[in-house]
This record gives sequence, C-alpha cells and structure tokens, in this order.
Amino acid sequence: MTVIPDLVGDSHAAKPVQGGVIPGLPGVAAFRGRAADPASIPVVLAAPHGGRHYPDDVLAALRAPDHVLLRLEDRLVDCLVQAVARETGAPFIIAQAPRAMIDLNRAVADVDWDMRAHVPRPLPHVFGANRFGVGAAHHGHAAHRARSGLGLVPRRLPGTGELWKGRLDYAELDRRVSLIHQPYHTALGSLVEQVQSQWGAALLIDLHSMPPLPANGGAAAQFVIGDRFGTACDGELIASLFAYLASARCPVAHNRPYAGGFVLDCHARRSAGIHAVQIEIDRTAYLDGTLAEPGPGFDAVVALLVAMVRRLADDVAALGRERLRWRTAAE
Repeated sequence: MTVIPDLVGDSHAAKPVQGGVIPGLPGVAAFRGRAADPASIPVVLAAPHGGRHYPDDVLAALRAPDHVLLRLEDRLVDCLVQAVARETGAPFIIAQAPRAMIDLNRAVADVDWDMRAHVPRPLPHVFGANRFGVGAAHHGHAAHRARSGLGLVPRRLPGTGELWKGRLDYAELDRRVSLIHQPYHTALGSLVEQVQSQWGAALLIDLHSMPPLPANGGAAAQFVIGDRFGTACDGELIASLFAYLASARCPVAHNRPYAGGFVLDCHARRSAGIHAVQIEIDRTAYLDGTLAEPGPGFDAVVALLVAMVRRLADDVAALGRERLRWRTAAE
C-alpha cells in the first residue's frame, strides 16, 4: 500500500492528538490528529475510513487479493482532511487503523456473529447498549448492516464475495474494540465537546468518499450530505452547505444513498449545540484513474472544502453566539 506523507506542518499552537493501538503493529497509533486549545474555528474534521496500516496477520487472513482492500478504504480522504486542516486551522482526527480491521462508523452491536469464533455467552458488557453501542431502536438497522457484510468488521463485498479465509476469534474482536474503536470515539467526543464548550456550538464534519453514483436521468451527485434525516444537524447549517455547493456548481444529494452512520448517532447532540454531518465525495474527483493515488483534481477539491469549512465555521459561530446569549439571559 502507498504511504502518503503527512500534509500538516508543525504548529506551535496546535498539539498532536493520538491514541489507541493497532494490534499487530506495535507503536502505531490507531488514530492521530491535531488540535489547538483554544480552537481557532468551531469545526472538527474526522476521517474514520482513511486508515491504511495493515498488520501482516490481517493480510495473511485475507481470502481476496490485497487490492480489494482499496474498495473498503475511503482512499486518501485523510489527506484531504489534513490539507483542509492546514489551511483552516480546524482540529481533526483521522483513523490509521484500516476499516478492514474494524469499522469506526459502526456501533459495536453491528456484529455479524456468524463469522465469529468462540463467542462467549453471555456477551461482555462492551457489546451492550452504551455510548459506543446502541439502544434497542437501532438493533434492526445494525442487524441489516451485519447481514449485508458491512458490519463492525466487514465480511464480504459485492462482486468479490467473502473477504476472509476463516472466522475471527472473539478475543481478537474484543481487542480491536478496546484498542481501536473505543479510544477513537472517546477522543473524538472529547475534542468536539471541547470545541463546543469554547464556542457555544460545534460542527463535526465526518468526511468520506464514495464510488461514482449513477446519473439517474441527470448529473450524478458528486457530494452526498447526510444528517440522519435532520436529527444530527441544524437545518440552517445544511441549507448553507447546499447553497455553497450549488454556487460551486457541484451536483449534490441529501441523505440518499448515505444518511450518515454511527459517528453521527454517537456524537451529534443538537440540544447541546453539537451538530454533525457526513459528507461523501465522489473519489474520482480527487483520485487518479486507478483510484489509488492523488489525481489532477486533488488540489481543487481541497480548495472547495477549505472555502466550505470557512463558511460553515462562520455559521456555527453565529449559532454559538445565539446559544450563549440565550443562556446568559436565562441566568
């Protein structure tokens, strides 16, 4: 796999954020990022599917050819995040652990138990309903995702079939949850809360990439904005985002086919001034023809995202000021 250099230069104001461990890769953090305290803007960037550090035992367990893993990655979306953070000062967290090991945009209940070996009964508390799991209302959706093959640990891909030679031992699954999934969401939640505390409101942008969508009689969407059908983000922020993309002549869709996943479910709390949106970008817009390396459109997409983040930061700051004003009036 290609190793892409860090695009974020050193900053005296921003400090490194990292944590977790990738089992099988001693010394490699499960995620990393940078954040200043105080934050210069009320927007946090995240890329849960950008990881590409594969332990040897994971590659050895793969039934499909190695290049299939590129389809699981949001290829180089972490580089987009870093480039945008460098220009805007936005705090960010990006996964280094690959989605093939554990999907950070799934709840721990999104498990396909049929592919797990040595499952204990009863299940440990880590797989119960908590901030990093789900409540009862989510279980049907979780089961559907797991059956489709794209649960907490991806099992199969359309056109490829089964990804792994055998079942995953429960102890290994437990390690991945404890060392990757939980530390990532703890750190991301803390960062978002820190920004909200400072600004009165915060916006988490969960950045993903997608294969090209069908045109369906018109221009195919290059961006899909997911807000969990209005539950994760203020409508004025979504309207501003759509207005910006329209002014940039970017075809965009809303919640279909991607409405957002566990990241939004876990971290968005509109009543507390924490908003979250998932943004999917057509990967052909910034990658080359092989969908493996930066393409000629990479810099243009970065510039588009930089302007978008700056506009949304102004909108979020205004929401925060209004929220703080009402809090002061109530006191």
